[in-house]
Amino acid sequence: MKFNSLFPLLQVADVARTAQFYRDAFGFTPVFESDWYVHLKGDSAGLFELAVIDYRHDSIPEHGRVPSAGVILSFYVDDAAAEAKRLEHAGVAIAQPLRDEVFGQRHVIVADPNGVLIDVITPIEPDADWLKAQIGQP
Repeated sequence: MKFNSLFPLLQVADVARTAQFYRDAFGFTPVFESDWYVHLKGDSAGLFELAVIDYRHDSIPEHGRVPSAGVILSFYVDDAAAEAKRLEHAGVAIAQPLRDEVFGQRHVIVADPNGVLIDVITPIEPDADWLKAQIGQP
């Protein structure tokens, strides 16, 4: 299969509020807007897209008309520490404060108005001892 586009579609109760959150917190701009669906594009080169839909909309099969849950969006950025400060000052809900992981990530996890988690990540060097253990070196 050749993809022309691929993006998450979050099923939410308040489409306008959710779209506004992604606009304000992350600089997304709308490509298409209606009262039940908003398609957003990130402000970077490449295909960085996100959409939100009213989870009750009849275009969704009836058994799937539930709010999105258990979803984590990963946003890779140049400086997760700077973004963590910016997001905190903007009043975005911090689900997990900034921290470095032995496997090579500096990240902060925030939550959108629906509780969907957004992992804001900058790759860092993994811990040398951890890395050796992963590839089976003494």
